[in-house]
Amino acid sequence: MTLVAAIVAVLYGVGVFLLLQRTLTRIIIGLAFLSHGANLMLLVAGGRAGLPPLSDVMDEGSQVADPVPQALALTAIVITFGITVFLLALAYRSYQLTGDDEVEDDLEDRRIVELFGRHEAGDPASSAAASSDDAAGGDRR
Repeated sequence: MTLVAAIVAVLYGVGVFLLLQRTLTRIIIGLAFLSHGANLMLLVAGGRAGLPPLSDVMDEGSQVADPVPQALALTAIVITFGITVFLLALAYRSYQLTGDDEVEDDLEDRRIVELFGRHEAGDPASSAAASSDDAAGGDRR
């Protein structure tokens, strides 16, 4: 059981590391690692096979596995497959448009971080800019 927990931890660690990368290909691979870790964790959480939950009639020595973790794992596999296909389509379209699949920084996010940094530093110009944004409705689209 400890070995399986270590495998789940490694799958989660590698998956999170790859999800934090900038290219969509690595993000997709990271999502696959995370989903495999989650499926393995669900199956381990189901425990060992035991007696059936509703019937006490069983042959001597036969056991039944809990179907709930298996159903959850199957559902997770289907959802992961759909998300993977969607991300592959996005990566392919990004490759067609830009020549690579790297996710670029959003300019609006950079501006917000810059304003937040100035606000934290106590710059009065950033407070005035923020209040004028609020007065204008705050919508910059």
